[in-house]
Amino acid sequence: MKTFCLLSALLVTTVLNAPAQAKPSPDDAPAQAEMARDPWEIGAFLQGGFGTNNRDDFDFLSAGVRLGKVITDEHLPGILRGQFEYAGELMPYWQSFTPAPHIALTKYIFDGQVGYAYLPYGGGTFTGVSITPIILRWNLKPSHHVVPWLQAAGGLIYTTHKYPPDILVPHGEPGGTSVWNFSPQFGIGFHYFVKPRRSIDFAANAIHISSASLGDRNPGVNASVQFQIGYSWWK
Repeated sequence: MKTFCLLSALLVTTVLNAPAQAKPSPDDAPAQAEMARDPWEIGAFLQGGFGTNNRDDFDFLSAGVRLGKVITDEHLPGILRGQFEYAGELMPYWQSFTPAPHIALTKYIFDGQVGYAYLPYGGGTFTGVSITPIILRWNLKPSHHVVPWLQAAGGLIYTTHKYPPDILVPHGEPGGTSVWNFSPQFGIGFHYFVKPRRSIDFAANAIHISSASLGDRNPGVNASVQFQIGYSWWK
C-alpha cells in the first residue's frame, strides 16, 4: 500500500470584483486555454495512503468520482494568482486496513480507582463509502501543460462497522466508536493536460478522521497521508 502511495481554503471573495483577465485563444497552450473558459471538471480517481504516529499501522484505499466548476477568472498578484474552483467527490469504494483483532492491556478508571485489564480490541478491514461535498480549491496560474492547485475540504465517511477499531462492546450495549466519521483535510496537487480538455491529475492530502464524539469514544485518526491519481474531462 505504501509503495502504491509513493508512486502514484478558499481565498477571500472580495477579489472577485477585480477586472477579468483577457481570454487566451484556443490556439494557446492547453492548460491556459482550458482554464480561461472557466470550465467544468469531471474526473475519476484512485486514492491510497497510510496513517501517521499512533496510526502508522493503518492503510487506506479508495476510488471515486469528482465534479468541479471553475467559477472565477484569475485574481490576486504574484505567485498567488489563480482561479477559484468549487468541487465535490464521491467514493463508493472506501477501505481502511487495520491490525487484526487482538487483546491488549488497558488502563481504566472506575470510581476514582485506576486499574488495568486485558480487553478485546477490534480490527481488520473496514469497508464503507465517503462523500466530500465541500472542496474549496485555488487553481494557481497555469503553465503550458500544468495547473498546480491547493485546497481545503470537508467530508463524511460511513463504515459498515464502528471505526476506528477500539475496545469491543457487547452487542446491544452502548459504547465504542461510530460508523459515522468526519474527514477535514488539506491538499496540494496539479493537473497535467495531456491534450485539450483532458488531464491526468495528481494530489497529496493530509486527512483527519474523527466522529466528533458521535460515539462514546472518539480515538480517531489524527492524521493520514493519502495520494491520489486520476483522469479528468473538462467541459
